Amino acid sequence: MEGYTPAEAAAVTGLPLGAVHRAIDSRLIRPRSARSGATVRRLLSKEQLVFLQLEAEGLRFLPVSTRREIAEKLQKTPKIDFLPIGNGTALFVEFKTARRKVESQLKQLARTEQMVVRNPEIMRGTPVFKGTRIPVDLVADMLAQGATAEEILEGYPTLDEEKIAIVPLYMRAFPRRGRPRRYPWRGAKAKNRKSFPVGTLLRSA
Repeated sequence: MEGYTPAEAAAVTGLPLGAVHRAIDSRLIRPRSARSGATVRRLLSKEQLVFLQLEAEGLRFLPVSTRREIAEKLQKTPKIDFLPIGNGTALFVEFKTARRKVESQLKQLARTEQMVVRNPEIMRGTPVFKGTRIPVDLVADMLAQGATAEEILEGYPTLDEEKIAIVPLYMRAFPRRGRPRRYPWRGAKAKNRKSFPVGTLLRSA
């Protein structure tokens, strides 16, 4: 049975991770528990991701009881396209568009996973781009410091624009754990556009 972590749900739907956890804690949605060794994870279904997509698009402004009803209806009848709200028929919830968005983002997420390798024998298990020893979080930090794709490709020509483009989605879906890695450019102030330390990163790689 497939399932998605709260972080993956946040990455796919655009909903803040805290809002995903609040939806779970308030029992709007009820994930299943899956044990992996000593770790117990909460996993969400695709239907629950569709509900969270609707939450991101404004459903969260409705009363909690109404939102819970919508979530339960979606879970029981996952192929439903419309649901009337209240006793009248003036207000409907439309599921089809949200479902398409979720399916599209899940395909993109699967594509990002195909581009990344996590192997204990490579960089001690740090996620790296397939076929390289370049950590994904290294590129994420470079983007956060203001580097352009062109600047990153200049220092790391084994990458390509598609790999760089998937970095934000990957980092949101699979956030790094433990202490932040230390890199020589973190915290440094660039004097001008050309001073971004791509060369320094290349020498230290």
